[in-house]
Amino acid sequence: MSRSTLPLAVAFVAWAWAVGATEQSYAQQTSAPRRLGVVAPGFSSDSEEARAFRDGLRAAGYLEGRDLSIDWWFGQGSYAGVSDAVARAVRSKVDVIVVESTVAALTAKRATQTIPIVMALVGDPEGAGLVQSLGQPGGNITGLTNMTTQLMTKRLQLLREAVPSARRVGMLWNPDTPIHKIGLAHLKSVAPELRVELIAASAQNAEQLEPAFSSLTRAKVDAVMVLDDPFMSASVPTLARLAARAHVPLVYGWKPLAKEGVLLSYATQSTDLFRRAAGYVDKILKGASPATLPIERPTKFELVINLKTAKALGLTIPESVILQADEVIK
Repeated sequence: MSRSTLPLAVAFVAWAWAVGATEQSYAQQTSAPRRLGVVAPGFSSDSEEARAFRDGLRAAGYLEGRDLSIDWWFGQGSYAGVSDAVARAVRSKVDVIVVESTVAALTAKRATQTIPIVMALVGDPEGAGLVQSLGQPGGNITGLTNMTTQLMTKRLQLLREAVPSARRVGMLWNPDTPIHKIGLAHLKSVAPELRVELIAASAQNAEQLEPAFSSLTRAKVDAVMVLDDPFMSASVPTLARLAARAHVPLVYGWKPLAKEGVLLSYATQSTDLFRRAAGYVDKILKGASPATLPIERPTKFELVINLKTAKALGLTIPESVILQADEVIK
């Protein structure tokens, strides 16, 4: 090649590379977006959890509408509609189904053994029979657990520390939530060690809440611990009114509801779990198998003490408990 033709050849190679890169970029932009189905019984479309999931996707390089098409379903505190939402996602042949709650995860597991399922917030995947183990899920389900069973024990322990006189503790649970049966059995096993007697009452709908709560107050419980799920979360304002009327402290497991009159709340940071769930979606869309993606545990926990509620109940919370709190409501 002569010196006179060398610059022309170099220019041609550069032009060809630029054209190829442009065509590849255009192909990526015009390719069909990947599809997700999100089934979240406990939350709404404008919840912090939904925003956290979107933030996680953006951090991984995905924009809804450009790279991803998302079919959202929010129950706003109800399991009604979970089966239909999961069935719609399966029929649509989405690339990944993201679920919140054990009920949604079990429904998705029954509906498909091939579409990857990411748990954003599920209490006890092993205990519920969703996976073989946290380290090796072994099927089409992976994601995050919020360690509900362990958190129930910690809440009961914190209640005993905050209100040492609480020896009879009411447990309000929902038979429609599988993890509640597991958690209740676990709590009964640790109750003697914590020197408490547990009195259980169940409610599956709004009409059953007041009768269930009244049965606990008739049993002369010193406090009521509500096992958390979408239905109970939506019912906390009602339960807080019932607790105030009965003059008994209420314990729950979700920080945003601590201001509703709950004395003590201890839970994982659900927004963090939803944000991390987006990372699982990214790995699966890039070819990872859910069968070999270990299930992660929460890393952020929050204790909230409502001293305003304590004052209304005539309770003095020990300083040792207050010092453990991430937030104190006065």
